[in-house]
Amino acid sequence: MNKYNQNDDQRPQEEEAEIFDNVPEAASEDESAEQIEESELSEIDSLCKQLAEEKVKLEKEKKEYLFLMAEFDNFRKRTLKEKSELIKNAAESVLKGLLPIVDDFERGLQASATSDDAEAVRQGMELIYSKLVKYLEQNGVKAMDTNGADFDPDRHEAIAMVPAPSEDQKGKVIDTVAKGYTLNGDKVLRFAKVAVGE
Repeated sequence: MNKYNQNDDQRPQEEEAEIFDNVPEAASEDESAEQIEESELSEIDSLCKQLAEEKVKLEKEKKEYLFLMAEFDNFRKRTLKEKSELIKNAAESVLKGLLPIVDDFERGLQASATSDDAEAVRQGMELIYSKLVKYLEQNGVKAMDTNGADFDPDRHEAIAMVPAPSEDQKGKVIDTVAKGYTLNGDKVLRFAKVAVGE
């Protein structure tokens, strides 16, 4: 029985030794938990800093984008204004060039009212007409040469079909009712109204 009692006396000491043996492990677990917590906190801090930096970058890029949009809008408005002024001024210069011809017509009309010489009036009209044609040519407007040409629907408007005087004139322009005009050689300003042989 003493032996059993002795073993009983030794058991609490062994259990105490086991508990004390486990204490350093528990302490090291607490230390590692603290280290993990600290590393997680430092990682969170670095992520928060990175997020703040990205927000600053985003705000900067947003401001730059808005600035560029405003610049583009200003450019677009300025271009539209310049284009409208260019069109307006181009028409102004063309009309300004016609004014001397109008002056000539007015002088011709005044002269024809007091003159009985029809030939002098006709010569004055021819001078004004040639001046007008010359001005149009200077601005790129030229009359089409249509009589005897092949009918071209891109340049001519057929208003009548007439019997062709000969076989070789079929499909050709027989008569021009109203002259056609081109601008700068290639753009049709007005289609020529023609009679076509059939």
